[in-house]
Amino acid sequence: MNLPNKLTMARILLVPLFVVFYFLPFDFAPYVAVALFVVAACTDFLDGYIARKYNLVTDLGKLLDPIADKTLVTAALFCVVATNPLQYGAGLAGQIGQHGQVILAVCGIIVLARELIISAVRQIAATKGVVIQANVYGKIKTITQDVCLPILIVLNGAKYVNNLFFDVVWWVGFALLIVSTAITILSGVVYLVQNKKVFWESK
Repeated sequence: MNLPNKLTMARILLVPLFVVFYFLPFDFAPYVAVALFVVAACTDFLDGYIARKYNLVTDLGKLLDPIADKTLVTAALFCVVATNPLQYGAGLAGQIGQHGQVILAVCGIIVLARELIISAVRQIAATKGVVIQANVYGKIKTITQDVCLPILIVLNGAKYVNNLFFDVVWWVGFALLIVSTAITILSGVVYLVQNKKVFWESK
């Protein structure tokens, strides 16, 4: 197993550790969870860079990398939906936070639906010998998710938002959540439009 694949495996193994720390009843636990998420997210960029630069792309890597990515993001989404860190907002943020679990759940469903649809399209394309390349919107989506989710986890560790710093963190996290979800929808639509021939052309 080469280095990129080892990094991908490490990302997968970090997911359950991240979930455990997220729910541990200690004040420091969410911050450890944030650190684990950030490390795991960094391996996503690192393994791809190393694989391309040193020509270490393998079929195993092509299989494991998307699994690792989706597992990490899905786990983090489930965690924030379960705990609703948006509820700790103050003022207008607090009013929005009352519906935070619904907002987070809807955003999470959109993200998961997009991933399932694109995975299905790629499978159909593969049977026809067509390779679907990632587009820029997909990359932006990943970046916004990798920034948004740690911020929401930090809010969960704060337990309440009672000063300017955490007010700013709350709004940044909420804004990134909405932007990330919008880009998720946009990237999915672009994928489908760019590859519409996959549905209409016979094998």
